[in-house]
Amino acid sequence: MFRWTLHGNGRTVEPGRVVAPDERLNWFATIGIGAQHVIAMFGATFLVPLLTGFPPSTTLLFSGLGTLLFLLITRNRVPSYLGSSFAFIAPITAAKADGGIGVALGGVLMTGVILALVGLLVQKVGTRWIGLLMPPVVMGSIVALIGFNLAPTAYENFQKSTVTAVVTLAAVVLCTSMFRGLLGRISVLIGVAIGYAVAVVRGEVDFTMVNEAPLLGLPPFHFPEFHPSVLPMFLPVVLVLLAENVGHVRSLSLMTGKPLDRMMGRTLFSDGLATTLSATFGGSPTTTYGENIGVMSATRVYSTAAYWVAGITAILLAMSPKVGALIFTIPPGVLGGVTFILYGLIGIVGVRMWVDGVVDFSRPKNQFTAGVALVVGIANVTWQFGDITFNGIALGSLAALVIYHVMNSLGRVFGTDEPAH
Repeated sequence: MFRWTLHGNGRTVEPGRVVAPDERLNWFATIGIGAQHVIAMFGATFLVPLLTGFPPSTTLLFSGLGTLLFLLITRNRVPSYLGSSFAFIAPITAAKADGGIGVALGGVLMTGVILALVGLLVQKVGTRWIGLLMPPVVMGSIVALIGFNLAPTAYENFQKSTVTAVVTLAAVVLCTSMFRGLLGRISVLIGVAIGYAVAVVRGEVDFTMVNEAPLLGLPPFHFPEFHPSVLPMFLPVVLVLLAENVGHVRSLSLMTGKPLDRMMGRTLFSDGLATTLSATFGGSPTTTYGENIGVMSATRVYSTAAYWVAGITAILLAMSPKVGALIFTIPPGVLGGVTFILYGLIGIVGVRMWVDGVVDFSRPKNQFTAGVALVVGIANVTWQFGDITFNGIALGSLAALVIYHVMNSLGRVFGTDEPAH
């Protein structure tokens, strides 16, 4: 399992070739590529705890540990980094507002357990049922409404320092447009750095916590509290994580030329277990990261050895409370600017699922499924049932599932499932 075949001369990748998951370059090059993976994941991974109020250093620690756990369970066959999941931001924010960080962690933990159980089911019966339950129009609608549901939060931070927010937003847009390769892929991180510099000049950053924090030490730990009433808010996230993991594995299969579908259950189980472990001690939930697929695509190196380097590096960085304190100094204006892009991109991922799935929006069943789900999610419609609160994400996801399957079934029975004229 820990024996990687040396690729070629160990220094370069030949034209038309890729470094397979069970291969590696020499250790100097492998460490360098592992460092690139850390840089690629860092921007998004630390933004999630900033937006949810979870401790960044704890998130970083369990991000690294979760990645190593993922590699062990998938037997080093699936190259992936487990970073913080943006899909959880809305339910965490709602649960934390109602009951504090412990209640939010409880919701995350329960979601992780469910995802792990789904992984075991997929390993047993395969993935065909996922496509039947959630065709592209349903899956795209759920992912899109999760992103757009967060729009008010982004605007709230934006208003706290409009100048800093605009500079941050412009910096991310310009960096993405001007740079190729790794610099283009870490444009969010560069934009945050530029916005942060502007915030320092404008006197919006307080370094008191950084000065008081020790250089070395364990990150702070928090523990979950279990309130089943928050679970409906988190359940739709399981559907998003299913889509992310399935998409990740299939992308890697195409890029490496290796059939990885049989690993789908293991990746879901690993992600669920990593999320459960992280939530047990106060870290953010995890998911497979598209940012790191970008690094692999650019370097043509899919070696899992580089991910061991990245995971260990993240763990070492987490052992400095000063790093966590520095991350927490990022002001609302910077967060407002960058989340206008990030939350919007989550929504656009859902739209892309419609495009990739060739969803026919001339059919009423697709129109109604997407239209109602998005309106419910964006309006954040809520429904109180006893002690249980269903928020816009839960109700929008339910609406997408029910409307599609009801209209699809009735359309077949009555012969009305035809394109609109």
